[in-house]
Amino acid sequence: MKEYRTRSPEETEKLGEMVASHLHGGEILAYSGGMGMGKTAFTRGLARGLGITDGVSSPTFALVHEYRGNIPLYHFDMYRVSGWDDLYSTGFFDYLETGAVLAIEWSENIEGALPEDVIRIHISQGDTENERVFQISGLDL
Repeated sequence: MKEYRTRSPEETEKLGEMVASHLHGGEILAYSGGMGMGKTAFTRGLARGLGITDGVSSPTFALVHEYRGNIPLYHFDMYRVSGWDDLYSTGFFDYLETGAVLAIEWSENIEGALPEDVIRIHISQGDTENERVFQISGLDL
């Protein structure tokens, strides 16, 4: 596991962009961490690093946003998913077969459905209001 600290949303986006440079498609990024920790900011940088020029926003109410770039990105928000029926309704299992990068906010809500080889990204508050600590495992950086 590697640990990274960012001190602003812009630094968080740059970290996401750096992580994207190590992806080839088919990876699943499982985010965990509380509200306001920077999951969507990280995903904005990830998208930019994958060649996506569309604006990235939280998929809180849509459950999934689809972005096209050099490598497609599917950005999930599993905050409101509380069981297998909810998970099936998102089409999640179909997305696993696409070869795209899947970025999953609130992945702890679907832990039992995640493959073993996921890239785990835990985000927590640092020492200051804007500092975030990213613990990344499952990816050689």
